Amino acid sequence: MSSTEKLDLLPGTLDLLVLRTLDAMGAMHGYGIARRIEQVGGEGVLLNEGTVYASLLRLQQSGLIAADWGVSENGRKARFYTITSSGKKRLTSATRTWERTVAMVSRILRTDS
Repeated sequence: MSSTEKLDLLPGTLDLLVLRTLDAMGAMHGYGIARRIEQVGGEGVLLNEGTVYASLLRLQQSGLIAADWGVSENGRKARFYTITSSGKKRLTSATRTWERTVAMVSRILRTDS
């Protein structure tokens, strides 16, 4: 894959990545979450800010994350998001589902016919 190509995330995948990032990193603001996912994901990931904030809103409305106002590293007011206990449970179940799905698709792609 060339450095100019980006991967399209499957529906629901971004929510899983946001939950995982918050679980691993603790409280973060939206911009920081997006940059961390891009950093870990490598050159194939380029996130639109609006997409990340839509995911954060969905997760917050579902009770999977919580948000509080704070001050960012550059001194600006920002919303900081944290994963809730419900979010941790969803992360565990969604990760299992994702791993089973990837294994199944991989098996199918490796078959010769």
